[in-house]
Amino acid sequence: MIIVSQIKTSLSEPREKAVGKALARLRLSTSDVKTAKLYKTSVDARHGEVSFISSVAIELFSGEKELERKYPNVRLCDERKLTPRYGEKPLSGKICIAGFGPAGMFCALTLCEFGYKPVVFERGARMDERITAVENFWNGGKLNESANVQFGEGGAGTFSDGKLTTRINDPLCTRVLEKFAEFGAPSEILTTAKPHIGTDNLRNVVVNLRSRIIELGGEVRFLSPVERLNVKSGKLSSIFVNGGEIPCGALVLALGHSAHDTFKELLKSGIELVPKAFSVGARIEHLQSDIDRAQYGKFAGHPALPPAEYALSCHIKGRGVYTFCMCPGGFVVASQNSAGTILTNGMSNFDRAGKNANSAVLVSVTPDDFGYDPLSGVDFVQTLEERAYALGNNSGRAPAMLTREFIGNCGAFSLGKVTPTYSLGIESADFRRLFPEYISESLSEGIRQFDRKIKGFSDNDSVLTAIETRSSSPVRIPRNDLGQSLSIENLYPCGEGAGYAGGIMSAAVDGVKTAVRIMEKYARE
Repeated sequence: MIIVSQIKTSLSEPREKAVGKALARLRLSTSDVKTAKLYKTSVDARHGEVSFISSVAIELFSGEKELERKYPNVRLCDERKLTPRYGEKPLSGKICIAGFGPAGMFCALTLCEFGYKPVVFERGARMDERITAVENFWNGGKLNESANVQFGEGGAGTFSDGKLTTRINDPLCTRVLEKFAEFGAPSEILTTAKPHIGTDNLRNVVVNLRSRIIELGGEVRFLSPVERLNVKSGKLSSIFVNGGEIPCGALVLALGHSAHDTFKELLKSGIELVPKAFSVGARIEHLQSDIDRAQYGKFAGHPALPPAEYALSCHIKGRGVYTFCMCPGGFVVASQNSAGTILTNGMSNFDRAGKNANSAVLVSVTPDDFGYDPLSGVDFVQTLEERAYALGNNSGRAPAMLTREFIGNCGAFSLGKVTPTYSLGIESADFRRLFPEYISESLSEGIRQFDRKIKGFSDNDSVLTAIETRSSSPVRIPRNDLGQSLSIENLYPCGEGAGYAGGIMSAAVDGVKTAVRIMEKYARE
């Protein structure tokens, strides 16, 4: 198969017309090809005009390499098929997976599809119970520390935009997208350059995926935290879950970035952890209509265009400042998993029909800032989230500032046309009492620079709501080329919490790869 890229279509043309244009570019007739289909499409809003730029996948009877050499913007497509070589080492217990977020889900699903029968232990609640608990909290009820935005079926991504964008450029991304579509995600995720499922669709997809795991012989146990490891002679022999001991032949640590208490238990068990860089900041909200006008100009509001997105970055005195997890037509949600803290995240449904756009604006921090002990980053995050709670008058309201008030270091808090969406309410606060000076200065200057790229980014009554600290894990669990912990050979650190992914797609791909590594070592049960 070849991929033909840079095919332009106008807003008035159906996107599928790109297929015919690709064939014409290569001087191919329909008799020359087995199949031809739209591969990916994105919006191009550069140079004052707006159009769609697509790539087309073409399967030929012959001559692919010649076309790749002859024409620009043509490449061979590497579609990786999973063909693992089964290992011969017998398992001394079950394959156990700690965590049922994207990494754990796709690890379990892949193992089951190839004849293994893993058991997943998820510390949080199943989907229906989790949704009830989260919505109760957002409506002013008590935080449930076992069923919240961070913990439960589907992981933290369940209450997000369901973004499936990634920078890893791995052929396995296609497999992950196809699985999401198989279990109920909108089919357009297969052809959109920046696919998203939406939190409303993602919930059903996750439940369907879990059902397939069970159908194939796997197990998923909820409200079942892995509390302790039993390590003998450098090998994991069993795990303790809800006080009971379970023989374990191999354990996949697909914990997610917020399992800070589990990180502490791993250290006690002699597992090596190292601190890593991550980012902290706040959520910024604008009117989605303002972002649309800034990005699309006179074409804003065209029925063929999706709500506009942005991704911005710069460096301030060697420190990265960037936007993250931008949610068009979304909401800022309360995402804490422990009492006495504030934590924000962005969420949107598939239609992205909310009035506001929101995004995290983050500043990178490193062990040079918070320390080199394994859990220094964890402690740094905890301190900031507790400080944010205090700035909200210990009420659960999130500290907030007008963007122009923050970057100008002056003015009074007076809401304009942007109504903050944080459901528990906001409290006017000075972010310089929340962040260390180096973060405040970098965040302020970064926003000024972003205003040069998107006019009105720092004004238009935009609102900052704090605090965002969970863009990635504050630790890494080192592993070797076989995917095994450097401390214990039958322990497999995996996904975002272990420091090897940054979002739904990369975590899911890492889950698939971890499953393959286990299959290549251990015989089927």
